[in-house]
Formats: sequence, structure tokens, C-alpha cells
Amino acid sequence: MLIYNVNVFTEEEKFVSGAVLVRGDRIEKVFTGSKVPEEIIAAQDEQMDGQGCYCFPGMIDLHFHGCKGYDFCDGTREAVEEIARYEASIGVTAIAPATMTLPVEELVRILHNGAAFKAEQEQMKNDAANETDAALRAAKRAASASLADLLGINMEGPFISPVKKGAQDAQYILACDADICRRFQKAANGLVKFIGLAPEEVSREQAEQFIRDVHGEVSVSLAHTNADYDSAKAAFDAGADHLVHMYNAMPPFTHRAPGVIGAAADSPHVMAEIICDGVHIHPSAVRGAFSLMGKERMIFISDSMRAAGMPDGVYTLGGQDVQVKGNHATLVSDGSLAGSVTPLPDCVRTAVRTMEIPLETAIACATIHPAKSLGVETDYGSIAPGKKANLVLWDRDLELKAVIKDGCVISEQN
Repeated sequence: MLIYNVNVFTEEEKFVSGAVLVRGDRIEKVFTGSKVPEEIIAAQDEQMDGQGCYCFPGMIDLHFHGCKGYDFCDGTREAVEEIARYEASIGVTAIAPATMTLPVEELVRILHNGAAFKAEQEQMKNDAANETDAALRAAKRAASASLADLLGINMEGPFISPVKKGAQDAQYILACDADICRRFQKAANGLVKFIGLAPEEVSREQAEQFIRDVHGEVSVSLAHTNADYDSAKAAFDAGADHLVHMYNAMPPFTHRAPGVIGAAADSPHVMAEIICDGVHIHPSAVRGAFSLMGKERMIFISDSMRAAGMPDGVYTLGGQDVQVKGNHATLVSDGSLAGSVTPLPDCVRTAVRTMEIPLETAIACATIHPAKSLGVETDYGSIAPGKKANLVLWDRDLELKAVIKDGCVISEQN
């Protein structure tokens, strides 16, 4: 398939007029700054006129809980499948859903369900690739392509602080434990990519030992923490390399007490998530985060819960009731923010339209930056030969025109 007459998002993170040639589920060639050779055009049975749209890699959400009435913590195949289907349809072609703070046995069940779905998803792709009948192969490819790729799991709890628990359930919070972490990873068959930690909840020696013990098996993130600068910096120096939803569920950044945010800024290896839904963080603070951290270290996440894509009403998150009205989701019990109801593409749009983040920067924060944080940048996150043919087309108003997943057009708007 040839996608032509588009503005391609290059690996230099710039939009350049060009075209993308797809073969099977991979990108074969990218044309920029020159016309596509006539012989290549003539050889393509399937062509798509991009009508001058922006063409960029499929987005990756590495921290969200659910959408369309489902939550990853429902722990059912149906929930993960419907989440993956909805996300793919809006241009989020790869996902790493987040868990809540729940009993260990329940988390083990949820993680096992995620691992089973991942195995089934891989089998679907293999079955499609090995099918000899052309019609059946096309049908199987389309069925597989309709679902976002499950790349990992982001565990917010249970090793967090009750002081900054947010919408997490305090009764299930635990002190960090490497054996429990490994039990989680075993249940997930290696799919856990991030494990949250509030280092101040144990001694500095215990926190550092936990980080060293699990280093190389999972990325340790500082999450739902009340740590001061020194405790957070010690954790980052020990190997923690990720910051969960910057500004939210952590102490504020001030001139005498820079806290977790200051420690992250002073640790160049740390990547920071940020929610740009227009509710969680003031636009000035978003711009400040980019200035403080540097744009190359920022990752857009949605942190969306099951009410994303649904009407107003009362929903649940981690077993607690959440009131949703417009783009606000708050705990019924105490009014705390309870995740968002804004999908990742809308966070990108909000960042560009109302927060003065350049489009190229915003796209990178939703594509190549999360790909690098997940360690999957060889296959995902940019448009280059050999990479997955996961592409999104937006028009000049940033409205969705098409989604291409594994080389198949799964969503197209007139």
C-alpha cells in the first residue's frame, strides 16, 4: 500500500511532504522531498491519497486504566479486547495499561489475564502470517490489526504512599518487596514494564535495595509519593528511571523544597509522564515541565479510566465510585481527581491548541518517547523502513482522517 500526498513525521521529528510505502505489516520505504517513482506507483494495487494530512506513527499510551466502560483491572479477556479495540480506532495503536492498588492475589489474577491476552494476540498475528489462503489471510490480518498491541503493564501500586494515594485504595498499600514484585512479573510473563514506588515509606537503605534488586527486570517509577528531594534523588541515583504523572500525587515543586520534581529534573536518565487533559495541570505548569525536564524526556499519557468515550455518570475505579461530569472525574467519597476521561489523542490536541506545545513536540511525546521508555523503539514510535506500519492521519484541524494498523486501514473518516 502506498500512502501519498501526506506530511510525514520524520525521525528528525519534523513534518515533511512525502509518502510512505507499506508492505505487509511493515514500512518498506519513506519518500520525503521528492516524487515517488512512477514504477513504484504503478506497482501498488492499494493506494491512499492523504490529501495533505499529517502522517505520524501510531500513538502509544503507557499509562491509562480503561475506556468505553471497561477497566484493565476488570481482569477479563473481554475488557482487554474492547480497550485495545477502542484505542486502536482512535489512533493509539499500542498500549501499556495501568493497574490500581488492589490485593496481591487480585493483582496476580489481573496480570495473568493480561499475559494470556498478549499470548493470544501474538498467536492471532502468527496465524494470519501463516495462512495460505489469500482471503482468509486478509480477514485474519484485519481482525488482528483492529486491536492495539499490548506492549506492557504499568503498575502504579501497591508500593505507594497513603499520604498521596489519590484514587488508590489505602487499605491495600504495601511496603516495597522484591519477592512480591517478582511474583507480579511471573504472573504477567514479563509484561510488567513499570512498578511504582514511594521511597519514603521505607528506610532509604530498603528503598535503594529494592531498586537494585529489581533493576533490569522492571523499571522502577516514583509514583503516588510524598518523598522529599533527598529521598527521591537517592531513589533515582539507585536506578529508578520513571516519574508517574508529573505534578499529580506528589509534593509541589517549590524554591526551598523542590521535592520529587526537582530530583527528577536533576536526574537526566529519568523520563516523566504528564497528563495534558486541561484538568490535571495548568497550561503554564505544562510549559514549565518542558522547560525544566527538556522536551526529550516528556511522555504524554491519558491516565483515562473506564468512563473515557462514555456519557456522564457514576463509574468505578479501583473499587471506588467516581463521578464523571464533562472532562472531570472525581471520587464520590472525597472529591479527589480520579484519573481522566480524556483519551491520549485529545491530550495531544489540548497540548497543541491550548498549552502552546508545538505539534511536532506533542507528537513525539505520544510516539517515540513512550516507545523508548518501553524499550520498543526498534519496532514502534517512528516512521522508518522496517518498523511497524502503524500510522495515523490527521487533517490540518488535527481531526482524525485514518488509522493504519499493521498495514491495514482500520479507521477512515470522510
